[in-house]
Amino acid sequence: MTSDHEHPHPHGHDDHAHGSPAHGEEGHVHSAACAVAHGTVPAPDQDRTLVAVFANPVSQYLLRYAADAGYQAVLVEPDAELAKDAAGSGIEVHSGIGAVPDERSDVVVTDHHREELGVMLRDALVTPARWVGIMGSPRAEPPHIQALAMLGVAPDEIARVHRPIGLNIGSKSPAEIAISALAGLLADRNGRPGGFDF
Repeated sequence: MTSDHEHPHPHGHDDHAHGSPAHGEEGHVHSAACAVAHGTVPAPDQDRTLVAVFANPVSQYLLRYAADAGYQAVLVEPDAELAKDAAGSGIEVHSGIGAVPDERSDVVVTDHHREELGVMLRDALVTPARWVGIMGSPRAEPPHIQALAMLGVAPDEIARVHRPIGLNIGSKSPAEIAISALAGLLADRNGRPGGFDF
């Protein structure tokens, strides 16, 4: 087991390294981030949107966790029956990407087997979305490249699609995959590598 002296503080600072009082000691001063983490001040408004494309267990978890993290959570589902089922759970649902994403938005396509894959990605790429990505194993052939090329999407636009997405945490279940994806998006937004180095 290691001591607090050997690793940085989990909130990103090491009180002892700077000679300042530690948590619980008289005179300890919380940083702004630390105060938010402890709930003594509210988290700042993030003004950001996560658009999950296709209804499935992964997108269900992804949208739930995204809402908890301060995102406006939106589902795009072109299948009327699947959209109806999702809307019943209280999620904001749209049948097409259209004007949903703006410059604050991250678009995540959660199923690379759907026949609407190419159309959904093509439509996402013409929006002002900050980030567009598709889930899938890096060991498999990227299915979106051919799908987009057949729709006449230029190679430089196809290259904008992130794949794989998320952090390599060995995720297998829908909930774990959603955590990996959301952590990757947050790391990208915050300009961080997404590992254990601080």
